[in-house]
Amino acid sequence: MEYHKDRQIGKVAILYPGDHETRQNATPENNRLAPVFQALANLGVYAEPAVYNDGFCEEVRQQLMGVDVVLVWMNPIQDGRDRSVLDSMLREIADAGVYISTHPDVILKMGTKEVLYQTRDMGWGCETYLYRSMEQMRLELPKRLASGEVRVLKQYRGNGGTGVWRIGLVESVSSPQPKTIVRVRHATKGSIEEDIPLDEFFKRCEPYFAGNGRMIDQAFQERLPEGMVRCYMVHDKVAGFGHQAVNALCPPPPGKPPTAAPQPGPRLYHPPSMPEFQPLKRKVEGEWVPAMQRLLHINTEGLPILWDCDFLLGPKTASGEDTYVLCEINVSSVAPFPDSAPSYVAEATLAKVRAPGE
Repeated sequence: MEYHKDRQIGKVAILYPGDHETRQNATPENNRLAPVFQALANLGVYAEPAVYNDGFCEEVRQQLMGVDVVLVWMNPIQDGRDRSVLDSMLREIADAGVYISTHPDVILKMGTKEVLYQTRDMGWGCETYLYRSMEQMRLELPKRLASGEVRVLKQYRGNGGTGVWRIGLVESVSSPQPKTIVRVRHATKGSIEEDIPLDEFFKRCEPYFAGNGRMIDQAFQERLPEGMVRCYMVHDKVAGFGHQAVNALCPPPPGKPPTAAPQPGPRLYHPPSMPEFQPLKRKVEGEWVPAMQRLLHINTEGLPILWDCDFLLGPKTASGEDTYVLCEINVSSVAPFPDSAPSYVAEATLAKVRAPGE
């Protein structure tokens, strides 16, 4: 990867996790974000790796103080650590005038599962509840299960399906008790359905309420087996799509054992021009993202340079058209992504590098 010194513009750091050895040997080519480094180089923007670990936070802080823009790829939970140390440092860097994407304050607005509750009345929402404590969930969830509904519960912050559960009653009862058997499935890779007492499920959820933890409760979408569509966004524009035909919470075929439930399939990537997804693109860009911005008080320049929103298929309209239900927003560590995305990311980053001098 070559940079032409006579046309270099600004300085960018791309932050991603690793140990000290990874940091010492990091180059723009030897990591999963190499396409982003290359797209920036094509525009004359110098980008350097900023491998991060809490153990050498100060070293990274000093590095980031010398750049114009920091692009951050770091999960909310990584190798037993959270982002508290990193986020504190990033806020300091941002206060010094460096542009951070995604800024920790923006993550708290739109990158946690609570956004599903906050935006539930928008066109992409569905029946959604928020449990702020274990006591509240123990009180309210059984009543919803008693109606025969299947629910999907999601912890406030997480990744990789951790803390995301599908739950429903095995047999109909009017007033579920702690010993009532429920059918649950965790969304982590390799999980299968289990029939366990409701109280056992609550005990499994207790860690999700630690600190300021909470859980979001959404109605299960019956068209889940038809797949999930991910819109990759650069600020407020769609930069590509990902289509996953089998989602982590798909139930087994009727009459089949829990082990017969399909495991998540591969995600197929498409450019933003994919004809099949143009109605969704128009909704996202023209209605839903602007409505979210107004609700959460985020201007377009404050939106992440790269983020994504996952949609499940909702009930069809009377005329047979598809509807979509927001499943999740990811802003902390969006990867992999379509081949179309890096050029959009590079253009948006270049705009941020130029902005201070314009």
